[in-house]
Amino acid sequence: MYGLVNRAIQDLITQNFGPETWENVKAKSEIDIDYFISTQPYDDSVTYKLATAASEELKISVGEVLFAFGEWWILKTGMEKYGGLMKAGGSNLKQFLINLPLFHDRIMLIYPKLRPPEFKVTEINENDLVLHYFSEREGLVDFVRGLISGLGKMFETAVEIEHVSSKLGGDDHESFKISW
Repeated sequence: MYGLVNRAIQDLITQNFGPETWENVKAKSEIDIDYFISTQPYDDSVTYKLATAASEELKISVGEVLFAFGEWWILKTGMEKYGGLMKAGGSNLKQFLINLPLFHDRIMLIYPKLRPPEFKVTEINENDLVLHYFSEREGLVDFVRGLISGLGKMFETAVEIEHVSSKLGGDDHESFKISW
Protein backbone atom coordinates (compact mmCIF):
# COMPACT_ATOMS: atom_id res chain seq x y z
CA MET A 1 0.00 0.00 0.00
CA TYR A 2 1.11 3.53 -0.54
CA GLY A 3 2.62 5.53 2.32
CA LEU A 4 -0.49 7.70 2.29
CA VAL A 5 -2.38 4.81 3.91
CA ASN A 6 0.16 4.31 6.69
CA ARG A 7 0.43 8.05 7.20
CA ALA A 8 -3.36 8.20 7.63
CA ILE A 9 -3.18 5.49 10.32
CA GLN A 10 -0.52 7.57 12.07
CA ASP A 11 -2.69 10.69 11.84
CA LEU A 12 -5.76 8.84 13.16
CA ILE A 13 -3.89 7.58 16.21
CA THR A 14 -1.94 10.78 16.85
CA GLN A 15 -4.94 13.08 16.59
CA ASN A 16 -7.29 10.88 18.61
CA PHE A 17 -4.94 9.37 21.19
CA GLY A 18 -1.79 11.51 21.15
CA PRO A 19 1.77 11.23 19.83
CA GLU A 20 2.87 8.99 22.70
CA THR A 21 0.26 6.40 21.75
CA TRP A 22 1.50 6.52 18.15
CA GLU A 23 5.07 5.91 19.33
CA ASN A 24 3.84 2.92 21.37
CA VAL A 25 2.00 1.55 18.31
CA LYS A 26 5.06 2.01 16.14
CA ALA A 27 7.27 0.25 18.73
CA LYS A 28 4.83 -2.66 19.09
CA SER A 29 4.59 -3.02 15.31
CA GLU A 30 8.38 -3.29 15.07
CA ILE A 31 8.24 -1.06 12.00
CA ASP A 32 11.47 0.90 11.77
CA ILE A 33 10.25 3.72 9.53
CA ASP A 34 10.46 7.25 10.85
CA TYR A 35 8.33 8.91 8.17
CA PHE A 36 5.91 7.47 5.63
CA ILE A 37 6.28 9.05 2.19
CA SER A 38 2.76 9.38 0.76
CA THR A 39 3.70 8.53 -2.83
CA GLN A 40 5.96 5.59 -2.01
CA PRO A 41 4.61 2.03 -2.07
CA TYR A 42 5.20 -0.06 1.09
CA ASP A 43 4.66 -3.74 1.61
CA ASP A 44 1.12 -4.54 2.81
CA SER A 45 2.60 -6.19 5.89
CA VAL A 46 3.52 -2.73 7.22
CA THR A 47 -0.13 -1.69 7.29
CA TYR A 48 -1.26 -4.97 8.85
CA LYS A 49 1.43 -4.73 11.55
CA LEU A 50 0.36 -1.17 12.37
CA ALA A 51 -3.31 -2.23 12.63
CA THR A 52 -2.42 -5.17 14.88
CA ALA A 53 -0.20 -3.02 17.10
CA ALA A 54 -2.92 -0.34 17.32
CA SER A 55 -5.36 -3.04 18.38
CA GLU A 56 -3.04 -4.15 21.18
CA GLU A 57 -2.24 -0.62 22.32
CA LEU A 58 -5.85 0.62 22.24
CA LYS A 59 -7.23 -2.65 23.63
CA ILE A 60 -9.82 -3.02 20.87
CA SER A 61 -10.13 -5.61 18.12
CA VAL A 62 -8.29 -5.31 14.82
CA GLY A 63 -11.74 -5.13 13.22
CA GLU A 64 -12.60 -2.07 15.31
CA VAL A 65 -9.28 -0.46 14.35
CA LEU A 66 -9.93 -1.11 10.66
CA PHE A 67 -13.52 0.17 10.89
CA ALA A 68 -12.36 3.39 12.59
CA PHE A 69 -9.64 3.75 10.00
CA GLY A 70 -12.18 3.36 7.17
CA GLU A 71 -14.30 6.17 8.57
CA TRP A 72 -11.18 8.30 9.12
CA TRP A 73 -10.05 7.63 5.56
CA ILE A 74 -13.26 9.09 4.15
CA LEU A 75 -13.87 11.96 6.56
CA LYS A 76 -10.29 13.16 7.02
CA THR A 77 -7.83 11.76 4.48
CA GLY A 78 -10.25 11.55 1.57
CA MET A 79 -11.80 14.96 2.03
CA GLU A 80 -8.51 16.71 2.82
CA LYS A 81 -6.38 15.10 0.10
CA TYR A 82 -8.97 14.35 -2.58
CA GLY A 83 -11.86 16.70 -1.82
CA GLY A 84 -12.46 17.50 -5.50
CA LEU A 85 -12.52 13.84 -6.49
CA MET A 86 -14.75 12.98 -3.56
CA LYS A 87 -17.23 15.71 -4.47
CA ALA A 88 -17.16 14.68 -8.14
CA GLY A 89 -18.29 11.19 -7.12
CA GLY A 90 -21.89 12.25 -6.59
CA SER A 91 -24.15 14.57 -4.68
CA ASN A 92 -25.57 11.86 -2.42
CA LEU A 93 -24.63 8.46 -1.03
CA LYS A 94 -26.47 6.49 -3.71
CA GLN A 95 -24.82 8.38 -6.57
CA PHE A 96 -21.38 8.09 -4.97
CA LEU A 97 -21.73 4.32 -4.50
CA ILE A 98 -22.94 3.86 -8.07
CA ASN A 99 -19.94 5.87 -9.30
CA LEU A 100 -17.49 4.14 -6.94
CA PRO A 101 -16.16 1.73 -9.59
CA LEU A 102 -14.80 4.76 -11.48
CA PHE A 103 -13.19 6.37 -8.43
CA HIS A 104 -10.10 4.17 -8.36
CA ASP A 105 -9.60 4.71 -12.09
CA ARG A 106 -9.09 8.39 -11.32
CA ILE A 107 -6.87 7.70 -8.31
CA MET A 108 -4.66 5.41 -10.42
CA LEU A 109 -3.71 8.46 -12.48
CA ILE A 110 -2.12 9.88 -9.31
CA TYR A 111 -0.71 6.60 -7.98
CA PRO A 112 0.29 4.44 -10.99
CA LYS A 113 1.52 1.49 -8.89
CA LEU A 114 -1.75 1.30 -6.98
CA ARG A 115 -3.35 -2.15 -6.74
CA PRO A 116 -6.87 -1.05 -5.91
CA PRO A 117 -9.84 -3.23 -5.12
CA GLU A 118 -12.63 -3.49 -7.63
CA PHE A 119 -16.18 -2.48 -6.81
CA LYS A 120 -19.38 -3.38 -8.61
CA VAL A 121 -22.90 -2.22 -7.76
CA THR A 122 -26.02 -4.33 -8.34
CA GLU A 123 -29.62 -4.51 -7.19
CA ILE A 124 -30.01 -0.73 -7.13
CA ASN A 125 -33.26 0.35 -5.48
CA GLU A 126 -34.59 3.60 -4.07
CA ASN A 127 -33.16 3.06 -0.58
CA ASP A 128 -30.61 0.27 -0.95
CA LEU A 129 -28.16 -1.46 -3.23
CA VAL A 130 -25.59 -4.25 -3.14
CA LEU A 131 -21.91 -3.31 -3.27
CA HIS A 132 -19.54 -6.06 -4.41
CA TYR A 133 -15.92 -5.82 -3.27
CA PHE A 134 -13.16 -7.74 -5.04
CA SER A 135 -9.63 -7.58 -3.64
CA GLU A 136 -6.46 -9.63 -3.58
CA ARG A 137 -5.91 -8.36 -0.04
CA GLU A 138 -7.35 -10.39 2.79
CA GLY A 139 -8.74 -9.13 6.08
CA LEU A 140 -10.05 -5.71 5.06
CA VAL A 141 -13.80 -6.29 5.34
CA ASP A 142 -14.06 -4.10 8.44
CA PHE A 143 -12.08 -1.37 6.68
CA VAL A 144 -14.60 -1.43 3.80
CA ARG A 145 -17.47 -1.31 6.30
CA GLY A 146 -15.80 1.74 7.86
CA LEU A 147 -15.45 3.37 4.43
CA ILE A 148 -19.16 2.86 3.79
CA SER A 149 -20.05 4.24 7.22
CA GLY A 150 -17.77 7.22 6.59
CA LEU A 151 -19.50 7.88 3.26
CA GLY A 152 -22.85 7.84 5.06
CA LYS A 153 -21.52 10.42 7.51
CA MET A 154 -20.04 12.49 4.69
CA PHE A 155 -23.45 12.64 3.02
CA GLU A 156 -25.27 12.99 6.37
CA THR A 157 -27.16 9.79 5.64
CA ALA A 158 -27.72 7.03 8.20
CA VAL A 159 -26.63 3.73 6.68
CA GLU A 160 -27.14 0.10 7.53
CA ILE A 161 -24.49 -2.31 6.27
CA GLU A 162 -25.26 -6.00 5.95
CA HIS A 163 -22.43 -8.35 4.91
CA VAL A 164 -24.33 -10.65 2.53
CA SER A 165 -21.58 -12.77 0.95
CA SER A 166 -18.05 -13.58 1.98
CA LYS A 167 -14.90 -15.34 0.87
CA LEU A 168 -14.98 -17.09 4.25
CA GLY A 169 -18.40 -18.44 3.28
CA GLY A 170 -17.08 -19.80 -0.02
CA ASP A 171 -17.86 -16.87 -2.32
CA ASP A 172 -15.19 -15.38 -4.60
CA HIS A 173 -15.68 -11.87 -3.18
CA GLU A 174 -17.37 -9.87 -0.44
CA SER A 175 -20.69 -8.10 -0.89
CA PHE A 176 -22.65 -5.72 1.27
CA LYS A 177 -26.28 -4.68 1.17
CA ILE A 178 -26.25 -0.98 1.97
CA SER A 179 -29.53 0.62 3.05
CA TRP A 180 -30.27 4.26 3.86
